[in-house]
Amino acid sequence: MSKRILVVLGHPSSDSFCAALGQTYVQAASEAGHEVRILDLPALAFDPVLHEGYRQIQPLEPDLRQAQEQILWAEHLVFVYPIWWGGIPALLKGFFDRVFLPGFAFKYRKDSAFPEQLLKGRTAHLLVTMDTPPWYYRWVYRMPGLHQMRKTTLAFCGIKPTRTLTFGPILGSTDIQRQNWLDRVRRTAAG
Repeated sequence: MSKRILVVLGHPSSDSFCAALGQTYVQAASEAGHEVRILDLPALAFDPVLHEGYRQIQPLEPDLRQAQEQILWAEHLVFVYPIWWGGIPALLKGFFDRVFLPGFAFKYRKDSAFPEQLLKGRTAHLLVTMDTPPWYYRWVYRMPGLHQMRKTTLAFCGIKPTRTLTFGPILGSTDIQRQNWLDRVRRTAAG
């Protein structure tokens, strides 16, 4: 069954391995018959700082309004990003701060500590690179950046993460390792 897929590139460099992972996903999903769009965060013109928190409305730049439209269009989201300092990069965090706003991604409810999830019904894949060995990130660090994305960002808004692929360590990886990782993404996108 064909899906509407939005691939969100959260690495600030367009020639990163994350970009290669994202392009591979786009190509394989397109070849599998899905309608795929790409949202390249470093190409967007926006201020990633939510200056007043939720106390005051900060007008969205045109690129962020279009990003919201694409998120609403999508049935499945794919977030491609590196783990830096245990978490997501500032660009991606700033994107969430500015775009996943009350009234768009969630809605506070009177007399309830739990919000209404406005992006419910969507699924997500996470494609995550790191310089730490993934087993070490999981068992020693306890995956803070993955928990943040899966639980306190996506699930909070109603998006169900269905698959997380981690790739690393990127630093010192061989061409063969990188090709194997790209093949893994290709299989995931096609399946």
